[in-house]
Amino acid sequence: MSRQDDFEQGLKNRRAVLGDAWVERSLSRATSFTADYQNLITRYAWHDIWSRPGLPHKSRRMMVLAVTLALGRWEEFELHVRAALTAADDSRLSPDELKEVLLQNAIYAGVPAANTAFNLAQNILRDVAGDIGYELQPADPRQADLFAE
Repeated sequence: MSRQDDFEQGLKNRRAVLGDAWVERSLSRATSFTADYQNLITRYAWHDIWSRPGLPHKSRRMMVLAVTLALGRWEEFELHVRAALTAADDSRLSPDELKEVLLQNAIYAGVPAANTAFNLAQNILRDVAGDIGYELQPADPRQADLFAE
């Protein structure tokens, strides 16, 4: 496979994960300063890593959310939350799956990071709720303990 083939396959994966609109916007903003970087991440991140058969895209999505939360890379976190909730394939995360990713990472990455993540994710969920058939409803935290007897 040539480097151009790697780029094209990476572009295909990038579109599948992030959506055509995001990828087109990103590519259209490339300049003589950033084009090499766009080529690099498309080939290596989006082809060499996202094309590997060892993990399904859904697992990779969850890992990206966990890492961007832990590192406080909120612009990437928001991008990947929106993409995960609105994916058109079996890599789509349900709101409950997203919540579990955030809860898990509250313990390992810290409560302050999880506070920000839940706030950002809920704002995105409000934006896409109608598109994904989800309704946010008021809830009492005292009644939310799944393990209460």
